[in-house]
Amino acid sequence: MSTNLSDLLRIRLKDLWDRDINHPFVIELYSGVLPPNKFRYYLMQDYNYLVMMAKTLGILAAKAPTLELTKLTLELAYGTVTGEMENYRRLLSMLDLTIDDVVRVRPNPVNTAYMNYLLATAYQGDFYIGLTAIITCFWTYLDIAEVHKGKLASNRVEVYRAWASTYLSDQYRDLVYLVKRIIDASGRSPEDLQPYFELALRYEIMFWEASYRMEEWTS
Repeated sequence: MSTNLSDLLRIRLKDLWDRDINHPFVIELYSGVLPPNKFRYYLMQDYNYLVMMAKTLGILAAKAPTLELTKLTLELAYGTVTGEMENYRRLLSMLDLTIDDVVRVRPNPVNTAYMNYLLATAYQGDFYIGLTAIITCFWTYLDIAEVHKGKLASNRVEVYRAWASTYLSDQYRDLVYLVKRIIDASGRSPEDLQPYFELALRYEIMFWEASYRMEEWTS
């Protein structure tokens, strides 16, 4: 039986994938032992990333080769702006933070580089290249949730459980598999798409690491 294109990309990059989904930040978060200041730092960085993700999806919607794909991509962008953003507002309120607190935060060096990479890829590449670059974020979060969900049973930190619940929902799984199906039906070769998938995956690992170290600009 043939392997779907998206699954083949993941298999080829198994070592990087495993590093991402088993990063200490992730394991400590799901286990409930992550220091709260690290989670606050991550959440504020990730909110800014999600704003950029919505913009990237808007660019890709304009490049979609069919009206149906334009519609689907705009729905993804809308879901990011409404669903995930609304969830983040709830999480921020649990930490006594506001949107104003978050938008004043300067994206760290890794976050800045990652956001610029996705925007540049969306502008310079075609629809399928851009979609391949962004699926790593959506997909790894789903896999992280499925691999580590058992740890939530002993996790007593309410905000950590609330954060994880988003990525364990049927709605989120359906979103990831929708994007996978679009890529699988693209007719593109693994060689065409692997460089974009791989670099985004490396940025995902670096994002966790920067959050774990609470990275700041040196000047």
